Amino acid sequence: MKVTRRQALILASAGAPALAQAPASNPPASPDEELRRAREQVARAAEALEQYELPMSTEPAFVFKAT
Repeated sequence: MKVTRRQALILASAGAPALAQAPASNPPASPDEELRRAREQVARAAEALEQYELPMSTEPAFVFKAT
């Protein structure tokens, strides 16, 4: 399956609306709990992205120039 940069961006941002609509009624968690949840979320996102094989040509070209 070929995935373009635009499709990869759409896949990666698919969960953003759900996060934006999270209920605010939950009591604030401890910093340790927030860190654990954030790490779990990153792990789930990484697993979801690993399902897609991206060719090297999908990566954007960067040119760094000294000014």
